Amino acid sequence: MPCPFKKGACVRGLKIFSGQLGIVVALAVLVVVLAVLKPNFLSAANLLNVVRQVSINGILAVGVTVVLLTGGVDLSLGSVVAVTGVGAANLACPGDFQLAVPITAGILAGAACGSVNGAVVTRCGVPSFIATLGMMTAARGLALVLSEGRPVSNMSPALTRLAGDVFGIPVPALILAVVAGAVAWSLKNLLWGRYIYAVGGNAQAARAAGIRVRGVVFLAYALCGALAGLAGVVLASRITTGQPNAGVGYELDAIAAVVIGGTRLSGGVGGIGGTLLGVLLMGVIGNGLDLLNVPSYYQQIVKGVIIIGAVWFDRCHQQTGKGQIE
Repeated sequence: MPCPFKKGACVRGLKIFSGQLGIVVALAVLVVVLAVLKPNFLSAANLLNVVRQVSINGILAVGVTVVLLTGGVDLSLGSVVAVTGVGAANLACPGDFQLAVPITAGILAGAACGSVNGAVVTRCGVPSFIATLGMMTAARGLALVLSEGRPVSNMSPALTRLAGDVFGIPVPALILAVVAGAVAWSLKNLLWGRYIYAVGGNAQAARAAGIRVRGVVFLAYALCGALAGLAGVVLASRITTGQPNAGVGYELDAIAAVVIGGTRLSGGVGGIGGTLLGVLLMGVIGNGLDLLNVPSYYQQIVKGVIIIGAVWFDRCHQQTGKGQIE
């Protein structure tokens, strides 16, 4: 059956598939190695622990995937997680609101932070790196102000149940599945999703085609912020407190997972499926290092090498692909 799209699109699709296949192979090899070194790695309890651990990073990674597809970046994720977690914890104390209000408030607060990022990038012309870096600092300071520099505890049991299980499956994993499925469907079936790829591929051409580039980019940052807010609420429920210092470095883990999953930093290429593979690979690596009793200091070095390697591979992939997808 002939390809229903342009030749370049077919070649691009094959490249994405081959990249994801490489991640699957790497993940399989890693699982085999860890299973040999630590037989308890494949235990049901440990596998559920891996799924639970990657859920928050996965929610963040889904959001930042959309931003990266537009050619931007969001460095404020970790701080938004902190401020929304503190806000949700403040609203979830016994005797106050139980579940719906803290979750809604956290998501709306995150969306507000993302909207500010989007407005500064699209209306003020500030590079996304600088705009989100400023939000990272401001949101962290706001988290410290709201909590007065102390963890917010005494959360309601209803909110802490977000970190529990349903029929043996961690609730955070179910939330990630719903979020990833909804965003993946939107990117594939909605006009907004197609516009995301068009803007990331060539913003000038998209603008010439009548696409409201500013609006598309703004919505991408707002969605990313809303998902960071959701992740902040889930994290607060898991650790049963709103920590103003939570989420440090989360943005780097999320971006690394997205890039490993095949989304290009220049935008226009990538997807949620690859992101989930990247998140799972990062989670398995972290869990394996824990089981092997590798000190946390060395784990940071490994993560740094992975981030550099992912960006380097992305750059090399773009350079070798030039001229082939035109």
